[in-house]
Amino acid sequence: MTQYLRLGINVDHVATLRNARGGVRPDPLRAAEIAVAAGADGITAHLREDRRHIRDDDIVRLRERIAQPLNLEMAATDEMTTIALKVRPRAACLVPERRQERTTEGGLDVVASRAQIEPVVKALGRARIRVSLFIAAEQAQIEAAAALRAPVIEIHTGAWCEALAEGHADRAAAEFNRIRAGARLAHELGLEVHAGHGLDYVTAGTVAGLPQVVELNIGHFLIGEAIMGGLAEAVRRMRAAMDRGRPDGFPAAPGNSDAVT
Repeated sequence: MTQYLRLGINVDHVATLRNARGGVRPDPLRAAEIAVAAGADGITAHLREDRRHIRDDDIVRLRERIAQPLNLEMAATDEMTTIALKVRPRAACLVPERRQERTTEGGLDVVASRAQIEPVVKALGRARIRVSLFIAAEQAQIEAAAALRAPVIEIHTGAWCEALAEGHADRAAAEFNRIRAGARLAHELGLEVHAGHGLDYVTAGTVAGLPQVVELNIGHFLIGEAIMGGLAEAVRRMRAAMDRGRPDGFPAAPGNSDAVT
């Protein structure tokens, strides 16, 4: 099977940086525009209950100003369902959410939470919002997702990436085998298969080798790479702006010309 592999960029952590200082910069909308111009096929943003990073107005602006599909990550709650039905993103990915977690720490338990999840899946589906369920690559969870008639699952790759990062080769191999088997089962059940969480250049390349996976959603790693890889260019642009603003022949500052204050 040969199929184009889509890339969704998560801009949550741009908003995290903005909110740490307050104000409007850096703007997740601008980050989304840059990502799309660079080749992203879609933008993902997680509107959390506590609004710790993405805010309601970010979702509205992203929906209105980004031509590529917006994937709204959300908890399966009445509040988030109401927002999704109002904003009408192209897609909505249902994820577990706990206020005390730093990031999404695992997949949805679709088996245990079917009564909560099913009406949300139906409501979003009626509004023609493509629903995906963020789950571990476990047979019971995948079969439950199929039973709910959610058209898409996103396989949580975090445990595998974490095992690799910590040097646990055997555990990493077992986790990847589970991902591979889960992707195959989901495809056989008629589900579209996405994957995400913790992916970097190496692990994304590995997951890209799974023919059933048609979309990767990546955020934190790429925002970190942007900070490291883009700082030098930002400094050069700032130096040029300063030089343009300083008239020729302006006298040097008194004292030590090497001082930085």
